[in-house]
Amino acid sequence: MNASGPVVWHLPDPHIVISADDFGLSEGVNEAVEIAHREGVLGQASLMVAAPSADDAVRRARAMPSLNVGLHLVLVDGPSSLGHDRLPSITRSDGSFGADQVARGFRYFFSPRARRELAAEIRAQFEAFRATGLTLHHADAHKHMHLHPVVGRLLIDIGREYGLPRIRVPAEPPAVLKACGARPGIGPYALYLWSFILRRQARKAGLSCHDHVFGIFWSGQMTSSKLDILLKNYTGSSAEIYFHPATKTDPQLTRLMPDYRHELEFEAIKTRA
Repeated sequence: MNASGPVVWHLPDPHIVISADDFGLSEGVNEAVEIAHREGVLGQASLMVAAPSADDAVRRARAMPSLNVGLHLVLVDGPSSLGHDRLPSITRSDGSFGADQVARGFRYFFSPRARRELAAEIRAQFEAFRATGLTLHHADAHKHMHLHPVVGRLLIDIGREYGLPRIRVPAEPPAVLKACGARPGIGPYALYLWSFILRRQARKAGLSCHDHVFGIFWSGQMTSSKLDILLKNYTGSSAEIYFHPATKTDPQLTRLMPDYRHELEFEAIKTRA
């Protein structure tokens, strides 16, 4: 992968997995996941069980048994499974989680009531995934909320009851980003070090995880050119590269992720030859 010139890359690659987040968020996302798996290099997707197009995602996934599907746990900036009546202290009146990630993190840490509701919601999302009949391949969290020690512990403890075998540990080494020409500031370094807490939790529970994960620094901007330069410079033992693909950017995606280049991310993974 260090040779100069265009990257020629075919799956299966024993070291790198290409994945998609937000499966179920919209039909455009679901369509991109299906095409990128059938015709491209996408190996796995993470399902939002309470998202507007979750049923459509499940229908497509059932028709693609070779696609590994996991749970994309939503505990911030998205819909809950249990609703506001069951989660009065951690959701808004419409039953959704706010985008206030830092404040939410403090609430999850310090409030016993919030933690009880949090555990109930995590269990409900695992239960909803089990109800799909799909095999639970992995779990991760929207906006990497499972890097929060309380959320990470609950995800792992409850997930194991549902047969969870692996999780994503968002460990993106800044040294690789620098080799790719990026200029990571203190944030990526701090996040990389913080990820060791979650890795320790996972290993203690006997769960597997990739050594590295890419898609954080370039979140929503993982275009073909960035993917190519990353593949040229990554020489580690195992990695997951995640994307937010969509065949079309509808108003909902624009509202939620105005700076994301969903269609270009789809182009990057729908075919690699």
